[in-house]
Amino acid sequence: MMASIGEFDPLNTRVPATKIEVTVSCRNLLDVDTFSKSDPVVVLYLQAVGTKEWREFGRTEVIDNTRNPDFVRKFVLDFFFEEKQNLRFDVYNVDSRSCNISKHDFLGQTFCTLGEIIGSTGGRLEKTLSGIPGKKCGVIIFTAEELSNCRDIATMQLCANKLDKKDFFGKSDPFLVFYRSNEDGTFTICHKTEVIKNTLNPVWQPFTIPVRALCNGDYDRTVKVDVYDWDRDGSHDFIGEFTTSYRELSRGQNQFNVYEVLNPKKKGKKKKYINSGTVTLLSFKVESEYTFVDFIRGGTQLNFTVAIDFTASNGNPSQPTSLHYMSPYQMNAYAMALKAVGEIIQDYDSDKLFPAYGFGAKLPPDGKISHAFPLGGEDESPNCVGIEGVLEAYFQSLRTVQLYGPTNFAPVINKVANCAAEITDGSQYFVLLMITDGVISDMVQTKEAVVNAASLPLSIIIVGVGPAEFDAMEELDGDEVRVSSRGRLAERDIVQFVPFRDYIDRSGNQVLSMARLAKDVLAEIPDQLLSFMKSRGIEPRPALSTSPLPELHRHI
Repeated sequence: MMASIGEFDPLNTRVPATKIEVTVSCRNLLDVDTFSKSDPVVVLYLQAVGTKEWREFGRTEVIDNTRNPDFVRKFVLDFFFEEKQNLRFDVYNVDSRSCNISKHDFLGQTFCTLGEIIGSTGGRLEKTLSGIPGKKCGVIIFTAEELSNCRDIATMQLCANKLDKKDFFGKSDPFLVFYRSNEDGTFTICHKTEVIKNTLNPVWQPFTIPVRALCNGDYDRTVKVDVYDWDRDGSHDFIGEFTTSYRELSRGQNQFNVYEVLNPKKKGKKKKYINSGTVTLLSFKVESEYTFVDFIRGGTQLNFTVAIDFTASNGNPSQPTSLHYMSPYQMNAYAMALKAVGEIIQDYDSDKLFPAYGFGAKLPPDGKISHAFPLGGEDESPNCVGIEGVLEAYFQSLRTVQLYGPTNFAPVINKVANCAAEITDGSQYFVLLMITDGVISDMVQTKEAVVNAASLPLSIIIVGVGPAEFDAMEELDGDEVRVSSRGRLAERDIVQFVPFRDYIDRSGNQVLSMARLAKDVLAEIPDQLLSFMKSRGIEPRPALSTSPLPELHRHI
């Protein structure tokens, strides 16, 4: 345990996702039983990212004698916005007691993603069942709801008294490390307080943590807290530990929330050992936070825009060495990055029209240089239909424009920012994906554009392709230092930069490379959307009402 505390990175610990409850109904199922209606059951399979194999996740109950079942048993799934979570639903008619599903009559199936269900109006998606040639198999209806204990945020403050003295010359420099316990008995680090120097009676600053990070929604699950004495060289000394639970902490300041800090080694060695000090909970409050899903269900649309680098440094597109080379056998890095990110975001954009621009090229007929031209051509609308439409427009542009330069980012950022500035009521949130092979030529203007855009409903993802040094890009990604321009700090961190080469699967599996890339670049979008909404005091609208299920004799 002790070695791991120094490596704790709060940004990279994977908090359990939002839990989504999916309810299933069917209408007009096939009748296969001769003397009565079918006895349907729905089986859900999840697809593994790398191997593509389908694994059974769970089944609904069986409802006897109906073609229009409303199942009571729900599927509760972890939702990760940044992953494409493929689902397969198979419907069977149960006609024996066998658990082996293949022994029953197949009534049809459908495929979708979890994002599609959540992103559809009011979280309600209707799909046609298919799989039996020449037969209409009816429809299956999904509704998605977020489980509510995911959204609470706890704020607490602790202090300690009479901790063991660990430093030779001064007193200890104590800090606390919190761990949540997992189903298998292991512990996952979930919070580290600041260090208070040279005291045995520290009072730590209040801190805020999602309840699900502390206990994954199980209020009685053990929370373990270690007390350490900080050392400059990273070899922090263990003072002792205690355990509690979210339910205990939530009772607030009382005599039960004073904990003895125990050091098992000392306890074993010294008969007179009582404890290594105490830790007291000074205050505890819990607030409900709105989530990304609340906004999507309230009708917020993600507007996805793509901008592609057409500068000469990419190399001649007709040569295999070019980053823009169109091989008949595999996608180039631009197409892979575009597809990886686009295929996930498209589930949250109802019109499926994606503006796509190029920058850094000379355009026909007169060779004018442009840093924000529609991929479909100067006279065309930048909107492309679906991700496939964006890819087609990109390949079309490669045949018609001349790669040139310089690499100017600001014009495209400003163009999308102007669109975002028109709709700041929370109904739209814009995501700009910029794919580039090199160093920005207009860094001063780009920083200015980013600082201006940071107050708008906009996030910018920059994917670097090829072997170039992308050090300058890190300046735009405000994770470490917030971007500034002419003395003004960006209001929020809205830029995420990643080099594609860090994600390429060594065995050449493009699907895995794309999944890894999407996972990383999209992980920050939900929080960036929430930070904008919070800064403007925007609350999600009530979930869009879904039309009720047709009132066919409901069999429960």
